Amino acid sequence: MEKILVLGGTGNIGFPLISELAKNKGVEIIAGVHHPESEATKFQQFENVTVIQFDFLAAANFSSALAGVDRVFFVRPPQLSKPKLDMFPFLDQVKASRVKHIVFVSLIGVEKNPVTPHHKIEKQILKLGIPHTFIRPSFFMQNLNTTHLADIRDHHNLYIPAGHSKTSFIDTRDIGAVAAKCLLSTEYLNCELEITGAKALTYAEIAVMMSKILETTITYSQPSLLSFRKTMLKRGVQKDYVNVMVMLYLITQLGNANKTTSTIEQVLGRQPISFEQYVRDHKNIFTGQSEN
Repeated sequence: MEKILVLGGTGNIGFPLISELAKNKGVEIIAGVHHPESEATKFQQFENVTVIQFDFLAAANFSSALAGVDRVFFVRPPQLSKPKLDMFPFLDQVKASRVKHIVFVSLIGVEKNPVTPHHKIEKQILKLGIPHTFIRPSFFMQNLNTTHLADIRDHHNLYIPAGHSKTSFIDTRDIGAVAAKCLLSTEYLNCELEITGAKALTYAEIAVMMSKILETTITYSQPSLLSFRKTMLKRGVQKDYVNVMVMLYLITQLGNANKTTSTIEQVLGRQPISFEQYVRDHKNIFTGQSEN
């Protein structure tokens, strides 16, 4: 029986991925989470999932976490922005443990952006010669109900420095579904998959969509990158995380986030989840009627 380690098991990608993998009774799934004592109940519905504690900064636990593991899935935690210090030691252990396949969620256009943490992680995986699949998605729709939720829920405002540029948003549930396909076969081994939504939208356009579905006016204040950075720091957001966000929104302003691909249709045999469907599915979160 194949053993698959999914790191960030409770996340916006990790949990949908585990939900998909768990349908296959021929695999054993290890869900790596920060706080298993409080998060394990989320996985009780799955017969073939075991929960372990995992932290990229706790290298002493890497060997046991990877014991007998055939395949690994991971996303870079947003707060970890120095790959050489906080990600490379784990990759070294993946190599030492002779893992057959690693699936890493990177970033669309990353090959043109060497300063991003994603680029450095990809390069290290290639350097180590680990069999891989790099999933390169566009901006997550779920950034809106996590990173930007307070502004939307409490102030009915998209406080995002994206200018007038378009973004080909993707639902993280689609990323999880693609990752499941990659982990359950060798078809996409040593491949890079660029995945996006069906169309690119401006933040002004998504404000209109959200206003209609949420039945309240959502504005787009369009702050400058400098104002956004100052505001995020003032709110207590970690500096390295803020800097990565600013870099990614600069990429957006330059028009590099509007690319669309047909990869979702090719891999999953269906259309990507639409932005409208995403908002409908998360309406209670945006309106403050349920917890995120």
